[in-house]
This record gives sequence, C-alpha cells and structure tokens, in this order.
Amino acid sequence: MKGYLVLENGSIYEGETFGAERELQTELVFSTGMTGYQESITDPSYYGQGLVFTYPLIGNTGMNQSDQESPRPAVDAIIVKELTRRPSNFRSQSSLADYALQQDLVGLQGVDTRRLAREIRQQGTLKAVLVHHLADDKIKALFATDHVAKRPATAETDQGNDYQPTGPARYHVVLLDFGFKASIVQALLDRQVRVTVCQPNSSLAEIERYQPDGVLLSNGPGDPSQYRTALPLIRALQDRYPLFGICLGHQLLALANGAQTYPLPFGYRGFNHIVWDLERQQKRFTAQNHGYAVDKASLATTPLIVTHEEYNQRTVEGLRHQTQPAFSVQFHPDACPGPHDSDYVFDHFLELMQGESRHHA
Repeated sequence: MKGYLVLENGSIYEGETFGAERELQTELVFSTGMTGYQESITDPSYYGQGLVFTYPLIGNTGMNQSDQESPRPAVDAIIVKELTRRPSNFRSQSSLADYALQQDLVGLQGVDTRRLAREIRQQGTLKAVLVHHLADDKIKALFATDHVAKRPATAETDQGNDYQPTGPARYHVVLLDFGFKASIVQALLDRQVRVTVCQPNSSLAEIERYQPDGVLLSNGPGDPSQYRTALPLIRALQDRYPLFGICLGHQLLALANGAQTYPLPFGYRGFNHIVWDLERQQKRFTAQNHGYAVDKASLATTPLIVTHEEYNQRTVEGLRHQTQPAFSVQFHPDACPGPHDSDYVFDHFLELMQGESRHHA
C-alpha cells in the first residue's frame, strides 16, 4: 500500500508501507548506523519517535530474540530506503517485515532517507505524520493530536527484578530504570556483577535494603528535565555509593548537581561518533542516542568536571564528581553490535566499587 510521510514544514515523501497499517504522528530522528537496526528499533531511548535509517538497505540479517534491547519495539515507526524481504543469517528468526507486522510497528520503505536526514539536519528534529492518502483533513487532525513520548515499560517484572551472573558475583549493582537497554545489564553480568533493577520512584530506604556496592543510572527517552522528581534520590545515592550514569543517567547526574541541559537541533544517533577522552588523551568511536546535552557553561558552579567531549562539536560527553565516586558518560559503552572502544568505563565502575569496599573494610 502506498504511504506518505508528511513533515510539519510541508515536505512530502512517498513510499510503500509495511508492518502495521496504521496512520500516526511521530517525531522524526535519524540514525547513521550501518548495522544494529534491531538494537536501535528496540532501544527504549527511541520511545515515541519515528526512526529514519540513513543506511540504504535495512533488514539483511532478519530479527532474533537475542539482540532485543527491550521486549517490544520502542519506536513509533521506521523509515527505510530499501527493506530486505528475504534475510540471510543463521540466527534469523523472522524478517523485519514480519516482525513489524507481529509487533504492530508502522514501516515505510522506498524513501530517499539520506535526503530526509539532510532535511532534519538543516531544520532540526521535525514532527511528521504517516498517512495512506494525502487528505488535508486527516493530516491536520493527526498533527493536532498531542504526541508525547511515553516512558517505556522496560521493567515488565516487579520492583527488584534480579539478574545473576553465571558464576559467583563480585559486586551487586542497583540499576535505576529510566528505560534501560538489555546490553547494559549484560555488560555487568559479563563482569560477574549481580544487577537488581529498581524504579526511579524508589525510596532511598528501599535501595539501601538491597545493600548494593554501586548504583547505575540507566539510559532512557525524552527531556531530562521531566525526571526532576528523581534528582533528590540521585543526590542521596551519590553520597552513599559509587554512582555511574549512562546517557539520560549522565544528564540526570548533571542536573542533580546543579548543571543544566539543553535540546540539540537533531541529536546524535548512530554507531560512529568520535569522543575525545580528556583524561586519557585518546579518541574513541562510540554509539550514541540522545537529543539533549549538558550545558558546559553551567558546570562552572558545580562539583563536576568534564572528562569526555564530542570530537567535532565539543559537547559534553562525560563527567566526574570531584569529591564523590560518581561519574557519567553520554555515549553507550555497552554498544551492541559495537563499537566497543569505550567499554573500559564499566571496568572503571568496578574499580570504584572495589575502592569503596576496601575503604569500608
């Protein structure tokens, strides 16, 4: 069936629909990743967004359960240049088209996605509607709907969901779930760390009952200022435990210590962003997925210092607390399928927990 992507600036892109035959409004963002489309589609940080893939052929290796970052698609819709109908991979369990249909995910193929990405880069993140017919009344009605990204229900089990490594656990980490990716948990399990998931509205007493060695603030979707109710808890936790924030968790650590955040014109999304590690004087290729950044100027009156910067734009990519064992990164060190240049930050988290255990011994 024919489908049309109508942008709020009046641009129209024609294509063929696949997956769910629904019409919707969404917020368009793009990813420059050449691989990892399944991980992106199921990444909770994309919740409520329409994801444009700039790589021209999507779906080559199909879909499988092992590479899911969350149980269901996080995106509203996916827009691709060409959709692979017959995937070829020994791990494939279904095609992307079949997956989209099963999961009620809206898709549009046959679109000039590189032209679309350039338009987003030039004008910033845009609202759009995906419709089957260019009817003005339908388009106006969809644009008039209140499109608010929902917080993803990533923690489908009760508070305290526990993940155990295969061998004896070296440390125990409480993960505050703002919309965590499964690969973050796996990165900790690979290092023999037990992980207990808690909701951001947990009390300090609830978290203390788990007797963790450290606390991790997860990634998640949306504007970090919408999570201000969690900031007092974060301040209390950084005084008691080694603290590590990833992506949204990085932004929330900054807000909790008095810094500010701001929206980027079109965000950083993909698997090829260069980050400069100021402390090690090294460049790292990183995976990124965020639409907001920490305001560098606002850090002057806080106890935080910058440890990493985006190599081209010099936006803040890492922070460290000057007196507490707390730090954060804007990128995803757990990146699946890669790159893995920055997974050393997990080892640094373990070093902080080891240091605290020695301090209290």
